Amino acid sequence: MYRLHHKRCLIVGGTTGLGLAAARRFLEEGAAVIVAGRCAEKGAACLAELQALGAAGFVACDAADSGRVAGLFAEACERLGGLDVLYHVAGISGRKHGDGPLHACTDEGWQATIDTNLRSVFLTNRAAVQHFLQHGGGVILNMASVLALAPSPRYFDTIAYTATKGGIVAMSRQAAARYAADHIRVNVIAPSLIDTPMAVRAVHDQAIRRFLETKQPLARGPGRPEDCADAAVFLCSDAARFITGTVLTVDGGWCVSEGQYGE
Repeated sequence: MYRLHHKRCLIVGGTTGLGLAAARRFLEEGAAVIVAGRCAEKGAACLAELQALGAAGFVACDAADSGRVAGLFAEACERLGGLDVLYHVAGISGRKHGDGPLHACTDEGWQATIDTNLRSVFLTNRAAVQHFLQHGGGVILNMASVLALAPSPRYFDTIAYTATKGGIVAMSRQAAARYAADHIRVNVIAPSLIDTPMAVRAVHDQAIRRFLETKQPLARGPGRPEDCADAAVFLCSDAARFITGTVLTVDGGWCVSEGQYGE
């Protein structure tokens, strides 16, 4: 049985990493999918693969630009014949812009991370809710991080990134409470360290790898993008019809494990 049969889904940040893995799984589960991303070249590169799995399309969009987001939703709804699911995955680490510990984070690092990670979620979620209010409901799934719930500053000390992920959790729960009566479900996935292109620095750091052996004991290392994709399929499907306002940690045990530092 296809868990997303006939679901019309927009995945923002769907051209690489966690978003691309989700796009693959959504298509395998019977969904029609539009992926959005800032880079047209990445979109073209992934589209052939996705179209081999099902009904897929790509729209180039900077999700931190309100005008572009409005255009994205108009085009996605036109091409899909409507919209049932928004999955917002897009985000950055912020390090290259100047994010870091509170005492060292630059103004530029703070603003770039806030705009890309939090403003973009506000804009896409607002557009989705506006659409769903007119069409009888829908599903929103946002991507946060376990760092918003269980900080680990020795190896992961980026204040702006953590603030944006905490903001996503708070915003999603507020929206879930406000729009439940309108049949709009809003949930969050909060992953730990997953082996993606954005996490290359951490994944290949040997001290972090040793830390993950006890911090993420289910894998004894980083998770796989498919771990989050499978969770996303569930939360976006009708099997989760009675679930809203939840933050699902997909973390290999991170939040319940102390983790051991090497000397």
